[in-house]
Amino acid sequence: MTDKPFAPIETARVEWQGFTPFARDFGDTYFSREQGVAESTAIFVNGNRLPERFSGLHPGQVFTIGEIGFGTGLNMLLAAEQFARLAPAGARLQLVSAELHPLERTDLEQALGQVMNLPGGPVGPARALLAGYPLPAPGFHRIDLAPGVDLTLMLADACQAWRLFAGKVDAWFLDGFAPDRNPKAWSAELYREMVLHSRPGATLATFTAAGHVRRGLADAGFSVNKVPGFGRKRERLEGFLGPGPWHPQKFRTGKAIVAGAGLAGATTARALAERGWQVDVLDPAGIAGQASGNPAGVIYSTPSPHLTPQNRFYQSSFLHARRWLERFRFPGNPGQGRLNGVIQHLVDPRNRKRVQAAIQTRAWPAGMLDPVDRDTVCMPSGGYIKVGAWCRALLDHPAISLSRQEVDGFSPGNPPRVHLSGAANMEADGIVLCTAAATERFPGLEWLALKRIRGQVTFCHSTPESRRWQQARCHRGYLTPAMDGLHCVGATFDLHDTGLEPRDEDNRSNLATLREHLPGAWKEMGGDSIRIAGQRTGIRCQSRDFLPLAGTLPDSADESAGSLEGMFLNIAHGSRGIASTPLCADLVADAISGFALPTDRQISQALEPRRFILRQRKSAR
Repeated sequence: MTDKPFAPIETARVEWQGFTPFARDFGDTYFSREQGVAESTAIFVNGNRLPERFSGLHPGQVFTIGEIGFGTGLNMLLAAEQFARLAPAGARLQLVSAELHPLERTDLEQALGQVMNLPGGPVGPARALLAGYPLPAPGFHRIDLAPGVDLTLMLADACQAWRLFAGKVDAWFLDGFAPDRNPKAWSAELYREMVLHSRPGATLATFTAAGHVRRGLADAGFSVNKVPGFGRKRERLEGFLGPGPWHPQKFRTGKAIVAGAGLAGATTARALAERGWQVDVLDPAGIAGQASGNPAGVIYSTPSPHLTPQNRFYQSSFLHARRWLERFRFPGNPGQGRLNGVIQHLVDPRNRKRVQAAIQTRAWPAGMLDPVDRDTVCMPSGGYIKVGAWCRALLDHPAISLSRQEVDGFSPGNPPRVHLSGAANMEADGIVLCTAAATERFPGLEWLALKRIRGQVTFCHSTPESRRWQQARCHRGYLTPAMDGLHCVGATFDLHDTGLEPRDEDNRSNLATLREHLPGAWKEMGGDSIRIAGQRTGIRCQSRDFLPLAGTLPDSADESAGSLEGMFLNIAHGSRGIASTPLCADLVADAISGFALPTDRQISQALEPRRFILRQRKSAR
């Protein structure tokens, strides 16, 4: 097994045999048009006794299904449909599936169009899957299929993906292509990973009865039986993991406190509220009052051909942010921004080489990063938005309340507490600090050693020519289309400068950079006669390795850097908070709630705040 499990994705080569999708590389069909729904229901849904198990759930319990071979998604969609019909309100379903060769979107649309028209077809979940279906970028992709139902689609080799999954499974769907057509998908190593990721009493079902599959599962620890097959198939396998009976897993909800109402705080509060938490958001400056308060921000990322955990975070968080925006229907109108792509001008030779390699290797697939010419690329999933309006939209939820109070300390424990300036302490079941660079002022958190980077953005009046612009553009700075008659031109980058006073020289620097790299745009805005309407300064917060800190807050006094009970961090998003905060918010909210994480272990470990304590201790030895 390699230490680098993620590679550029090759999509499936599908041949349509009438109404049936056929995998050319494996010589096998994805499903039978006439009996696809009935077959999947009989083998996987009923084979795992899902109807009775869903009906027996209680509010506050979560059921997790793992799958080998996502294909068209039919099995998972049928499970989602059954859950929506049978499970009580307040229960949740997590679906997790691996696929090395995902279908192209057009093939998926055609395949699901067939099954949605069949009796029992999963119409609602299928539409949600199509709306959130990711581009073929390697890694984990979280898709919301229905209220209380989410899918984590792992685009990678199944064994590698499950090795990096953080969670436990209650029922397994083994639905790779037939073992004699796709032997790599039916391995002893995979069966061992299934055992490691199973809860006691977890069940399994598969269409095959192949002897080596039955023996492999049994050797790994499953009790496996042959049962009558479906249709013309004489036998198939069902099994469970003993000893002991299966019991549903509970997840946590309660009262949460989120300190900070910028991008990190707003996304974290919304992620918790969506999971059933009551959330108090505390920020003396109000919504987006600090570095998140720029009128307009650009949604983009930094492409790279190297699929390291750091670079994969940049890619996956970018796609995750786009799904959040689409899910919450933001921007709702052009006055709030547009998700119409970002043009990136490759003005730096090293960046040009890196971006071009990302395209050539397909680490960033077509449709996610498209060449325009030698020096220009387009990120079709990018765009620009009003950041404050996005934060306000996220915090507009009946389970979220906002108070303009300042947190000046905290006490971990059960329950943890925050200390408020001039007010009584508040306690909660979980506390998340989304306080950017101010986090270091809390006692005991000096080890964070965060970078403070001053930035100033310049607001310029639009002209008749510039009002025609539709897309945001990035170079060594950035330029947005006009919003409320103003363009945002940014931004300066001053390390360790914390002065917030506006500076004329910074406005001149922003316009000089624009003139150097986008002279046509500079001229259309008025050239030497550009009219400056104002400026805004803020302090970006960045970590020493440029990745956010998202996860449990460690105890610096603990030799193992164990966590402080009930305390979490979501900080240090630098200048890319629009793209990075939604994935970090889901990661933190899942960790607090006890759900399977939305990303692989390599990325979650790369984001763990404790990494800096462990590195310091390692270097001191």
